[in-house]
Amino acid sequence: MALLVLAALGMLWLGTRIAPASAAERPDRAGLPWVMVHRGDTLWGIAGAVAPEGDPAETVRRIMDLDGMPGPTVRPGDRLHLAGGLAG
Repeated sequence: MALLVLAALGMLWLGTRIAPASAAERPDRAGLPWVMVHRGDTLWGIAGAVAPEGDPAETVRRIMDLDGMPGPTVRPGDRLHLAGGLAG
């Protein structure tokens, strides 16, 4: 039982160490334009809509980096922030 409690406390402590580091790596999104994901939307479709003249792969990468996304999957209700120059 004591081992279980120590393991839980260790995981809790580790979680407090990881979250601040992850937050520090994300760019500041305050004041940036954003779009709401709707049913049927894809990140590639959104990238093409907000930057039709640009390279969609580059736009997808910029959105993913800005929003701290591990992959290109989006769900209805997600809010995606757009880097300067991407809002259309």
